[in-house]
Amino acid sequence: TCVAVAGKDYCVIAADTRMSTGFNILTRDQTKMLSNTLYMKRFFPYYAFNLLGGIDNEGKGAVYTYDAIGSYERTGYSCQGSGQALIMPILDNQLKAVSPLLVPPQDGATPLTQEQAVDLVKDCFATAGERDIYTVQI
Repeated sequence: TCVAVAGKDYCVIAADTRMSTGFNILTRDQTKMLSNTLYMKRFFPYYAFNLLGGIDNEGKGAVYTYDAIGSYERTGYSCQGSGQALIMPILDNQLKAVSPLLVPPQDGATPLTQEQAVDLVKDCFATAGERDIYTVQI
């Protein structure tokens, strides 16, 4: 299970297993590369539902969710993995996402401070860890 929450000037990314540390990835370049990689395998897909988060060129937090064939959407927060069904309702309730159907488009950044976002993500993993045998509490 992994969770990402984007704010006005931060992006909190957490997972229940150790992934990697010390990398700085340009969000703009990685979003298109991941989408192309998944789309090239669309007839024999990887069946990986990816989550990519970071800071964009404007210094704003960005979270991208992908389906198995490379379609993606920029959101203010997202979750993937075995604990998704347990964590997404909590995020929806606490962050109340802006509808992508609003015209004109509105900023999807969460209204929380970075510390509040970290606390929310910890609470999400504690909840999922109690109910999902594949999610480890962090």
